Amino acid sequence: MSTTNRFEVTFWGVRGGYPVPGPGTVRYGGNTTCLEVRAGDHLIIIDSGTGIVPLGRKLSDAMAENDDRLNILLLITHTHHDHIQGFPFFAPAYSAGTTLNIFGPKLFPSDLEEVLRRSMMSPRFPVSLDELPCNRRIGIIRDRDMIILTEPDAVPQVINVLREEPSLPGDTVRITALRSLTSHPDGITFYRVEYQGRAMVFASDTEGYIGGNQQLIRFAKGAHLLIHDAELTEEEYMSRQGWGHSTWQMACDVGRQAGVERLALTHHNAMHDDDDLDAIAEAADAAMPGVFLAHEGRPSTCATISPIPSPSRILSHATPGGARRPVLCLQARGLARPSKAGCYFQRTPQMDEIDV
Repeated sequence: MSTTNRFEVTFWGVRGGYPVPGPGTVRYGGNTTCLEVRAGDHLIIIDSGTGIVPLGRKLSDAMAENDDRLNILLLITHTHHDHIQGFPFFAPAYSAGTTLNIFGPKLFPSDLEEVLRRSMMSPRFPVSLDELPCNRRIGIIRDRDMIILTEPDAVPQVINVLREEPSLPGDTVRITALRSLTSHPDGITFYRVEYQGRAMVFASDTEGYIGGNQQLIRFAKGAHLLIHDAELTEEEYMSRQGWGHSTWQMACDVGRQAGVERLALTHHNAMHDDDDLDAIAEAADAAMPGVFLAHEGRPSTCATISPIPSPSRILSHATPGGARRPVLCLQARGLARPSKAGCYFQRTPQMDEIDV
């Protein structure tokens, strides 16, 4: 049984394509995709782009400080390089005190384990997958499979919701997979994480359809938080149709039709600097108030999903012109020393909390 009812999300990597550290990305961040989810006592990580590197440092520091063990569920949406390139540098994988359960889609012609093994094969990397000292399990997640998490140290159970209708305790974490072969080259897996009546949906690397992706809209129905790909502007999309990425307008359309409480835009274009993303954030918020762009890498960007609608708290910062622009909606918590997490990026100055 869980000792806490928290349901928290932290963005550790919000870029698509390749990492872009530098002065132009200090506010939104430059690491590639990685999301930390805390549901009760369970730790779930979605994708292992370069954002998993600072996350791993934070987790390893906590392990050493508390003389603790780690039980991690790592979910892979797909194996394009920007979603797995940080895995060989994930510090907890080098500890015998870590149990790492990895699930991802069935691939052709290689399975998930083979893809990860090749990414760490000599001469590409000096440590092989089989040499990692962590306790490791790698499994396949298929369309409409559900991963069930009960006790924090228990082995994840996998069932298929099309064949079984589980009756589970209220503090069980349920993670359902939706596989799409047309939304992105080589396919993509979306994940819906549910805990104590609350839901978060992660839908990166997906391209919109006329009228909206109805399969995804049904999957995300009523979610408290939808995190959706928004890599392209409409102008960029005209020359990139079929690349498997959305505009912010497409993401907003899915969010509206699904009736989600909050919508976060992610998988930012590596060519977009902070000023470009500011412009997208302003336009998106005007079209669908409350939409926010994912910001990377600090516990101060940790969203707490409330089971009952309540006054939100917005972490904001003062722009050079004096106006305040939302950084992350719902609840935010500050961090005095963001470099402790091993991030490339600095804390935005003049941050504070305001009630809305």
